[in-house]
Amino acid sequence: MNNHYYKMIISLVGLMAQISVASVVSTGDFNKDFFVTWSPSHVNTSDDGRTRSLKLDQESDMQIKLVPGYSAGTVVAYYLSSDQPNRDELDFEFLGNVIGEPYILQTNVYADGFDDREERINLWFDPTKDFHMYSILWNLHQIVFMVDWIPIRVYRNHADKGVAFPRWQPMGIKSSLWNGDSWATHGGREKIDWSKGPFIASFRNYKIDACVWKGNARFCRADSSKNWWNEERFSTLTSIQRRWFKWVRKYHMIYDYCQDNQRFQNNLPKECSLPKY
Repeated sequence: MNNHYYKMIISLVGLMAQISVASVVSTGDFNKDFFVTWSPSHVNTSDDGRTRSLKLDQESDMQIKLVPGYSAGTVVAYYLSSDQPNRDELDFEFLGNVIGEPYILQTNVYADGFDDREERINLWFDPTKDFHMYSILWNLHQIVFMVDWIPIRVYRNHADKGVAFPRWQPMGIKSSLWNGDSWATHGGREKIDWSKGPFIASFRNYKIDACVWKGNARFCRADSSKNWWNEERFSTLTSIQRRWFKWVRKYHMIYDYCQDNQRFQNNLPKECSLPKY
């Protein structure tokens, strides 16, 4: 009963997406754009389709508002995935905590099946009090993770230097609320207290702007006014974005795989020595 898992397709800005509609592809209605793949009894959608909530209890396993109060052991994930053996994936993972300690936001990048690229920050606000915007810009030049439009992470396209970069596989957009108490809080020492449940995470006001997959990745890489995200002005961070990015890294970052020499036995991944913008 400890690993029940719920998935729901959800939102973003991207290069290629497995969605059956074109550049702005969302209607803003969860009932029209997304489907539930597990435990529909634990999914609640508002009458107008604009807000959707996930519930985690001991029987089940955009803008986002996270689990309030005690949330140790829970993980709210919001991510893109190609669902292939050598998958590409871009993750937001919100790691629950005990009362009084901050939520940790973990990001991860899978490229051609390889991950081990986690970064973690302490959010500078309480994400359980209100909705906040979590976004990903994915284009030919870079991947930018943003919180309320503040860039918290940049993963550049250094494929020409031998660094794997997601660029050939379409990705669907998903979200989940699940039991991660084997690792998520204090390295797995804090387990879920089911008496504090059920645990609720809510989503609303999503926007999807993407190239619709038509069987050939080159279509989404082509110069086109519809593929606005590939324009030169989105090839790197602006000067203001760089200042915010440095602020996040200086004051809120608590783990960076590129500084973990012990984990990589003093052989850090190649991109760690290359510029981020």
